[in-house]
Amino acid sequence: MITSHLVGSSDPVDSTVYSISVVVPVYQGERTLEAVVAELVPYTRGAVTPEGMAYRISEVILVHDNGPDHSDTVMRRLEAEHPFVSIIWLSRNFGQHAATIAGMAASRGRWILTMDEDGQHDPASIGEFLDTATRERAGVVYARFTNERPHGLLRSAASKGSKRMMRTAFNLPDASQFQSYRLVRGDVGRKLASFAATGVYLDVALSWVTNRVATAPTVLRSADGRVSGYSLPALFAYFWRMVLTSGTSGLRAVSVLGGVIALLGLAVVVYVVVNPNVGSDPEAAGWASLIVTLLLCSGAILVSLGVIAEYIGVSLNVAMGRPLYLVVDDPETIMPDDDSYDHDSHDGAHDERTDTQPGER
Repeated sequence: MITSHLVGSSDPVDSTVYSISVVVPVYQGERTLEAVVAELVPYTRGAVTPEGMAYRISEVILVHDNGPDHSDTVMRRLEAEHPFVSIIWLSRNFGQHAATIAGMAASRGRWILTMDEDGQHDPASIGEFLDTATRERAGVVYARFTNERPHGLLRSAASKGSKRMMRTAFNLPDASQFQSYRLVRGDVGRKLASFAATGVYLDVALSWVTNRVATAPTVLRSADGRVSGYSLPALFAYFWRMVLTSGTSGLRAVSVLGGVIALLGLAVVVYVVVNPNVGSDPEAAGWASLIVTLLLCSGAILVSLGVIAEYIGVSLNVAMGRPLYLVVDDPETIMPDDDSYDHDSHDGAHDERTDTQPGER
């Protein structure tokens, strides 16, 4: 795997530097977070991608998601030690996706990199992510892990199977690519955060606003013995959220099922009509009419529920904040120059020029 290299005195760096905001949702980071930030420090001074593009981590946003350990103490210490570290305090545990969206909303970089706090994501792959995004003009670049995840066989199979089902049954072609280690265009991420509502699955929301999705190879490192914070019920809850936010494809399946059952009832009717022996057996008397009634009625009920579900699906999209359209920056340049980008008009709470060096974009 080709990785980016840090800027040295002999490195010819282009005057244009891409600024990257790193968002780290923190739940159980007491033992690992300090090492994660330490790995990011060299990239705050500048680096070059394998294809020669200059970039710099302009800020690291730590989002405290009220975990069970003393991550808050470590976060305060890191904020005091590093000027590029800032903290967002959530009032309670809202979950990884909500915490990530909160960090994206507060970001100021031209690109947003989201990563976990457990040290499994290698920052050396950032350059490859940026090269891939520029080369393929992608709005989102997900990590494509080249090694097996350090999970149990059952969990790994369940994860792959659920994402494959989402891709085939719920019209989410990129579900198998969803990862928490991702690079997102800054303008897309911030505007998505402005309309994302409660219960939104972040990667599904990203699929609403961009169809240019790419992957970049990287290695998933060991979790250093830390037990996953996701129990089986929690993983199922995330999967169910992905199903509910995927759109109306699942609801339409109810109508299809009802139609199939109704057709099966009609087939039984034809069988009863053309077969004179049906009903001649006293022990089976009434069976045909009962089955036909059940199939036709249940089919009609399911079709009706499917129609109602379509209306609920429209309301669900509105409630979740799914936008009719999203206006972004010029895709030809991926991101505009600082001089032509009036960040104050987009978000008065942040001044991007206070956190970027001359020539960054």
